[in-house]
Amino acid sequence: MAETTTQFDGIICFGGEDWWYHNRGHYDMQMMRELSKRVPVLYVNSIGMRVPSVGEGSMFAKRVLRKLKSLKRGLVKVRDGFWVASPLVAPAGMGAGLNRWALARQVRFFARRAGMRRPLVWVACPPGAEVVDRLGAVGVVYQRTDRFEAFHGVNPTRIKGFDVFLKDRADLTLFCSSWLMGEEESECRSAAFIDHGCDYEAFAAAGQDPASEPADVQPIARPRVGFVGGIDAHTFDPTLFVEVAERLPDAQFVLVGGCSLPDDWVQLSNVHLLGRRQYEDVPGYMAACDVLIMPWNRNEWIQACNPVKLKEYLAVGRPIVSTPFPELERFDGLVEVADTADGFADAIARVLESRPDAGPGRERVRAETWEAKGRLAVLALTERGLEPMIQADP
Repeated sequence: MAETTTQFDGIICFGGEDWWYHNRGHYDMQMMRELSKRVPVLYVNSIGMRVPSVGEGSMFAKRVLRKLKSLKRGLVKVRDGFWVASPLVAPAGMGAGLNRWALARQVRFFARRAGMRRPLVWVACPPGAEVVDRLGAVGVVYQRTDRFEAFHGVNPTRIKGFDVFLKDRADLTLFCSSWLMGEEESECRSAAFIDHGCDYEAFAAAGQDPASEPADVQPIARPRVGFVGGIDAHTFDPTLFVEVAERLPDAQFVLVGGCSLPDDWVQLSNVHLLGRRQYEDVPGYMAACDVLIMPWNRNEWIQACNPVKLKEYLAVGRPIVSTPFPELERFDGLVEVADTADGFADAIARVLESRPDAGPGRERVRAETWEAKGRLAVLALTERGLEPMIQADP
């Protein structure tokens, strides 16, 4: 325990996503939801780690349009104790000096509007490092949930520089991958492992209620093999996925989530791309499938990941097939693991036939709620001498 205590009257979170357009199941969004029950939160929409490229085709226009719409919203109070802000900044280091001045000025203004004078600054988007010492922060948290410098399209030297700075500056660096913490804990001033939570009740209820099946899934024949999440080149392996779908022509593959791959990346009649859906609808889409999959790339980003969907899949209670990554060792026996198209297809066929018991998977994540993770975060902060000024019953 810390010998002295410093109180904070709010949290400024530099989010890794845009509140208005991304799935709200992400770690930073969920943690802020929980912490806002104790102290006001200002969620700053992602200030970006890379410059959008016209080479992305139609996705480039979509990204730019989304950002412009987000900027038009300015500062919005979405509920008591929770504000979302969209500051105007140049992307990925362009006009760095002016950018830092403008960003800090806007965020200070937003924070004052939210009633914050002694904020804790929570950095989930590494470029936020450039202004943490311009905001009157009484404490700093660095959310190291991924190897951000391995993100597709970023300047790895620039992002790694932010990472080094934040590990040294932060009162607490939070890891959600035990493997990544094992690799990097020695680089941090102070570190803790608090992994993803899960809205357990919502996902478990959907998994046990046939009426939760969304209307646009009902016409799709069974068996259904589902993936819910971003379909992006740095995480999702399109070659593996297509080869697996080709090997199982009688299975219907249902993909729910935004897709940044080329429009013609898959042309199979048994693949159904349903697009992005609201977080509240995600449990029903997972429950509508007979098997849930994680066909990841084998790269540095995935090596360090701990996807939140793993616990959501387990709570829903459907069998899971995934490519390997280190964090699966903590879920031994609950996930079928394969790293080739043949092996992946065989595993899907096997669990469709055997219908494994959902009980052990649900029991493994029953207590892993976001509420529990929020309590752990408050405890970790308190142990380091940082305490919310406004307390409420958790």
